[in-house]
Amino acid sequence: MEVAMEAPTLHKVRSVRPVGTRAVLAELSGTQDVLALQALLLEHPLPGQLDVLAAAQTVLVTADSPVAARRIAARLLQLDLTAPVQRDGELVLIDTVYDGEDLAEVGQLTGLGPDGVIAAHTGQIWTVAFAGFAPGFGYMVGENQDLEVPRRSSPRTAVPAGSVALAGNYSAVYPRRSPGGWQLLGRTGARMWDLDREQPALAAPGHRVQFRAVRDIVTMAPEHPAQAAAPEAASGLRIVSPGLQSLIQDLGRFGHSGLGVSAAGALDRASLRRANRLVGNARSAAAVETVAGGLSVQAVGDQVLAVTGAPAELTVETPSEDDFEPAWRTIPMATPFALLDGETLVIGAPQSGFRSYLAVRGGVDTAPVLGSRSTDTMSGIGPAPLAAGQLLAAGGEAESGVVGHPELQPDFPDTGVTVLDVVPGPRADWFDQ
Repeated sequence: MEVAMEAPTLHKVRSVRPVGTRAVLAELSGTQDVLALQALLLEHPLPGQLDVLAAAQTVLVTADSPVAARRIAARLLQLDLTAPVQRDGELVLIDTVYDGEDLAEVGQLTGLGPDGVIAAHTGQIWTVAFAGFAPGFGYMVGENQDLEVPRRSSPRTAVPAGSVALAGNYSAVYPRRSPGGWQLLGRTGARMWDLDREQPALAAPGHRVQFRAVRDIVTMAPEHPAQAAAPEAASGLRIVSPGLQSLIQDLGRFGHSGLGVSAAGALDRASLRRANRLVGNARSAAAVETVAGGLSVQAVGDQVLAVTGAPAELTVETPSEDDFEPAWRTIPMATPFALLDGETLVIGAPQSGFRSYLAVRGGVDTAPVLGSRSTDTMSGIGPAPLAAGQLLAAGGEAESGVVGHPELQPDFPDTGVTVLDVVPGPRADWFDQ
């Protein structure tokens, strides 16, 4: 007698939607397929793949070109995700004091009571499905649905770092102080995000996590002793005034979305590349992105500069050797020029546009973080916003022995109606035509 065997369910990507011209969004049936696709793409990247960002039922894949994005889209639809995701990855043990403000309420919502919630939370293995919201903030899925609870109706404006929380089917640990609407169960002293570690995220996607109830938190000493501040550079640009906001930016950091780290980088990448090209730098060299004008810098040693982006009046003050008034001269946009030792450049308020870019020959020399010198203000990664008195050293990013020719600035929006080109997004079908 033959026994009918049920064919195994084939797990595949349900659909792929374009996101702009250099990314695609794969839609899947659930968390297991998300974990499988994410693991596959991280272990065996597709040609042209730049980054992978997973969510509850989708995986976003960014590419280095429109052609690569189209090829990735076609390949995603062919992948077989049937093979089970291996759950024998690293086990992270997180000691937790269960004294959270919402513990009693979670006990009522689940019907387990506070002690039952603690037992359910510590009695199962959690798996980091994906990361987001902040670097090191891992969305962990458990082995059952016993602790499924809604977010708070009123989010908190500040949740302490180390808070252990629940929301929906997920558990997480807040890696830094931030706003949040999750239900707080307790707290831990574990450093969920530490850039001094080889792997900054304590619990990365694919890691298994177990929470252990303890009476008190033992604070660990830093793994790396604090290093003495580096000596000040002998030459560069001294910040006289940073204006409204001035940041160090390059083309961004890619490949870390899975850890909750955004690309950051210059908002107007074309203007950054243009400024670097004018002073003979590599296109990806770090420069200064300044908002709404007001940036003032003084040369320490002779420097070669260029300013692009939002058009503004550029004036250079040359100090007088005697008691006479200093001399002033104006500089055109998108033109390389020398700023001699002691001279000061002032960038006025933009006549149109919002962000201007100041490049110095050699690039702004600051320590890269995760492969980039960009400032990410939301994540707190990269150099701090510029401050008066700070000295920016010029690095070794000059690519050419000569500077570039002056270039034409693009037209920036003026008064009146501005027409924007729009590329339909992945959810364009949600809206009426």
